[in-house]
This record gives sequence, C-alpha cells and structure tokens, in this order.
Amino acid sequence: MKDKEILDIFTNTGALLKGHFRLSSGLHSGDYLQCALVLQYPEYAGGLCAKLAALFKDAKPTCVVAPALGGVTVSYETARALGVRSMFTERKDGKMVLKRGFTIKPDDRVLVVEDVITTGLSTKEVLEVVRSYGAKVVGVGSIVNRSGKDIDFGVRSASLINLDLPVFPPENCPLCEKGIEITKPGSR
Repeated sequence: MKDKEILDIFTNTGALLKGHFRLSSGLHSGDYLQCALVLQYPEYAGGLCAKLAALFKDAKPTCVVAPALGGVTVSYETARALGVRSMFTERKDGKMVLKRGFTIKPDDRVLVVEDVITTGLSTKEVLEVVRSYGAKVVGVGSIVNRSGKDIDFGVRSASLINLDLPVFPPENCPLCEKGIEITKPGSR
C-alpha cells in the first residue's frame, strides 16, 4: 500500500483533521489523525493491519499488544492477520498495566502495535509492561508515525506511513498565539 493510498483513506473517512489540537503527549499541532474514523470500517482496519502484520510475520510473534484505547482495534486486526492472541494495556492510577485477566508468558514473542505514534511515550510504556513479564519484544509497528523521524524503541520498528506533521510545545505554539481554540481529541 502506497503512502498516497493510506492518506486517501484518512482523507476520505474524515480522519485527517485540521485545526488546533492538544495531543496525548501534551504537544500542540494543527494536524490530527483520528484513526478511529478509519478503523470503524472493517475493510480498512483489516487491510491496513494485514499490511502491518506482513511487516513482522518473519519475527514469528505469539501475541500482539497495544495501548488502549487507540491501539485496541489495531492489536486485534494485526493479531488476526498473524493468527495469534491480541491484548491491550490500560492505565491504572496513571500507570500502564495489563488488566482483564490478560497475561504474557516469558516465552512469548510480542509485537507491540499502535495506531499513531507521535513521541512514542505510550508505546514505550507498553514495552515496559511486556518486558516486566520477561517476554521478548520482536518489534514495534504502527499504522502512522507522525513524528517525522525514526524513534528508537530498542527493537525493530516499522510504520505503514511516515509523516512529518509539526508539533509545538504549549508555551511556544503559534496556534495558541493566534488565539485558535484548542481541542483535545486524544485518549490520555
């Protein structure tokens, strides 16, 4: 799948938003990728995640783990394409944990996935959780890396599309300076 095809999916589903947004990282941006608007369509969710799964098939993961909420569908559809289990982490008292009876075994080979990566903070929190069970992380995958750079997760990583969408610290945000109203569409 080419970058243009992926961008077309985001555009056609209304998932590429323009405005003034407070990202989950706390940074501000004029662009927001609302993956839920893409993932609501099973044909897009299945297709994109099958492409993501194909990038890591050779790593032979035994399960796929993602942060809730945005990564739940990505984990499920990627795991389905790989024929393995899907799990997700959640926050409890501000800390990322596995709940709902999910468990990771030390002999598991875990693929960590996300819908959109900006700073990689949530992904790194999931990596900590996985490693606390003694399991091996075989890779990190995302539908979109919007950071404009490769983020070092200490393992192989890949995204279906890499975008360079500018972000700003709140204290130095040109959108704030223009008085543009901010919205917070993220999950944290």
